[in-house]
Amino acid sequence: MKIVIGIPAFNEEKNIGSIVAKLKQKFEQVIVCDDGSEDLTSTIASSMGAHVVKHEKNMGYGSAIKTIFNEAKKIESDILVTFDADGQHKISEIDLMLKPILENVSDIVIGSRFLGKTKELPTYRKIGIKTITSLTNVMTGSKITDSQSGFRAYTKKVLNEISPTESGMGISTEILIKASKKEFRITEIPITITYENNKHSQEPISHGTSVILSTVKHVAIERPLLYYGVSGLCFLALGLIFGAWTMQIYSEEKIVMTNIALISIGGVILGTILLITATILYSIVNVVRENR
Repeated sequence: MKIVIGIPAFNEEKNIGSIVAKLKQKFEQVIVCDDGSEDLTSTIASSMGAHVVKHEKNMGYGSAIKTIFNEAKKIESDILVTFDADGQHKISEIDLMLKPILENVSDIVIGSRFLGKTKELPTYRKIGIKTITSLTNVMTGSKITDSQSGFRAYTKKVLNEISPTESGMGISTEILIKASKKEFRITEIPITITYENNKHSQEPISHGTSVILSTVKHVAIERPLLYYGVSGLCFLALGLIFGAWTMQIYSEEKIVMTNIALISIGGVILGTILLITATILYSIVNVVRENR
């Protein structure tokens, strides 16, 4: 069985050498995607025996994961394990990640920081991760505890059937949404991470915004009636309420309240447009699904 370790890396010359060297002691195939680093990340990783794919410029975490997915498919890997380059993950826990797949009880395994003994997880990150995870669970109907963990294992079937499109941090959520749609089995196991002497590569606000926008986009694509239809009904109801208010004032005082009337007109028009959009997109999505 061909097990591949995939590492997205950006300016990680301090850590990448030791990580690759240790991984190569246990695993033959190690892929490093250098996402436009300006240091010696590529040179060091290559010298340690990793297969390196370098982006000419920094394209984002999601782009690095997409490249790793594609490279893993090219070499026909049976299992892909994604592993961070900053030294936070424990190589000794990879075997635990592989176990559910090797026992054929899971298609995707996620290393959860909230099931394990993660040390020094900043409060703002904990709140952000749990908020995003809750949103992901609403979308997928899952009970995942850590949707943003980069420590994951994927089967060959997942690699062949899921094609990620996100370039940013939203790719973690995108994969879970698509996996849920295809009814892949997802398992979480506890992992231990230390944040000592490590700084997250992306600011928490931009990270959270990227993930939320990604999730909203996939809701709009996968469930247009929910996203556009519900919004349309809300705006239409608001327009009708203000319209009734306008007519009541006119019948009692013979005065047209322009501001209230404009809100009414705007609500009705926007609500109608959103409802029409929801219907059209729902029809298109269903046609595409049937053709597949």
